[in-house]
Amino acid sequence: MENRIGIMPFWKKYDREMYVRAAILADELGYDSFWVPEAWGYEAFTVLTEIACKTKKIKLGTSIVNVYSRSPASMAMAAATLDEISEGRLMLGIGTSGARVIEGFHGREFKKPLTSWKDMVKVVKGLLAGKKLNEVGAEMHDYRPFSLEMNLPRREIPIYVAALKEKSIETIGEIADGWIPTFWPYQEIGRGREWIDRGAKRAGRERTDITIAPFPTVSAPGARRAGKRSREIISFYIAGMGEYYKELLEGFGYKDECAQIVELYANKETRDKALEAVTDKMVDALTIAGDPAFCVEEMQRRRQYGIDLPIVSLPTGADWNIIQAFIRGLAPQK
Repeated sequence: MENRIGIMPFWKKYDREMYVRAAILADELGYDSFWVPEAWGYEAFTVLTEIACKTKKIKLGTSIVNVYSRSPASMAMAAATLDEISEGRLMLGIGTSGARVIEGFHGREFKKPLTSWKDMVKVVKGLLAGKKLNEVGAEMHDYRPFSLEMNLPRREIPIYVAALKEKSIETIGEIADGWIPTFWPYQEIGRGREWIDRGAKRAGRERTDITIAPFPTVSAPGARRAGKRSREIISFYIAGMGEYYKELLEGFGYKDECAQIVELYANKETRDKALEAVTDKMVDALTIAGDPAFCVEEMQRRRQYGIDLPIVSLPTGADWNIIQAFIRGLAPQK
């Protein structure tokens, strides 16, 4: 289990057919899981269904689907359907996203994020377990006694939650199966583990019941090129994806760096210079950049900080030769 590795494409304008090929290759090479993102591009469940029909063993994850654009009941139906098609291989990754996406793209009100994802977990788990909706303990809706009328292959699907704030991470320890920390410095994973432990203890669970599965964006091949790509991604997430990643990193001591990145990124004439404001320390803390051998060694080293399942990002804008070389180069050692 120590060599479990997940893999995923970047969400933006990816080549769907090529990444289906990537999932097939990852399945053959023994990767733990293949995760499909969802933002304002491809819809995750449909792509994963295609992958499910063309793979055999690899687990299939959503990374992540937001909890606003689908009702909890429709999420349960989608998850149960894909789990049946894949013969029990689904890992449901959920999160709240942010106001810019939820309100600006989906046209839904971004409210009560913690309660929203808690209700999502309660409804999905409750329906899968055979409960009626009015029995699951949801807080935001007065559900009637509907149940999920399906012949389910299994009554539990692991639910992973992408969360950045203390109370949410504690709640993961109480009711979820995994934590997906995104752009969380690997040296600080222990802080999140403490919060998970606190929540798990309240619920009478063990911390080992919850898998920690961060996205350590891996950039390869070539250290110089990889470092540039890492800076592009970091600057985009800090300055272009809302306030939450900026606030997270400010709390970890990168306040001055974040301010400079945001200022430069806001002006199209200076946006390219935002990359230069991403320090080497930030690149090291948030990504793994280098040739495949270094990336494999570094992923293994970082597990000592409490990482159970690293989910690495496939190269963006690359052709198949580079993609398959990347997958082969980072494949889990047997």
